[in-house]
Amino acid sequence: MDRADADWDIYDCRIQSVVDEYNRHLSSSTGYVPLDWKVVKTMLWVETGAGSSEWKSKPMQIGNRDDPGLASLLLGNEGGDLIIPPSMRPYMSIQGAKVEPLQNIRAGVGYLLMRMASYAYKSVPNADARVCEVAAGPGDNLDRIAKAQGSTLEAMKKLNPSVRVVHAGDVLKYQKASIRRVITGWNTLSASGVAQRYNRGDPAYASKFQYATRAVVQRRDAACVR
Repeated sequence: MDRADADWDIYDCRIQSVVDEYNRHLSSSTGYVPLDWKVVKTMLWVETGAGSSEWKSKPMQIGNRDDPGLASLLLGNEGGDLIIPPSMRPYMSIQGAKVEPLQNIRAGVGYLLMRMASYAYKSVPNADARVCEVAAGPGDNLDRIAKAQGSTLEAMKKLNPSVRVVHAGDVLKYQKASIRRVITGWNTLSASGVAQRYNRGDPAYASKFQYATRAVVQRRDAACVR
């Protein structure tokens, strides 16, 4: 690494473009701190490096045999659906990420961010979240009305904070909503954090990452169109 030639820098512009796209997409997420593209460059140097036979195909190593990370990201059942920008998704596939460097970098960054995020299931208003009114019928309660109107109990309570007991004829507010997984925060990005969440199979990963970081920060930045 200390004597790395120009081949070690060939992905600089692609990394910057990918990281910029993720940062824009996640900018409104609670507690999100923009990802530094050099963190990703450091990961490439640790995962493969220009001397590796996979440097020109799978530089971040996501998608290796018996590695569930790529599938968990793209299937969306662990939060990947919230992490991957909609503009990027049409260009990502499991097979493509195994053989095409740009797709591999997109998937690797997405997996890192998916693992760094914290999640919870919460009531989320629908896109056309108009507040409407409905009259309660005999035997109704907030939960029953929520189910009938395609809302949630949490949304009903928020819109009708003073209601404790529902009586027939009461006019209540409701809003279409559903329980969904949402991002609630982010874990701190550090060498140990990257090691724990991206590559738990290498006990020396954190120390390798710190060493590579020192080499990466000394490199001259590429002149990229952003």
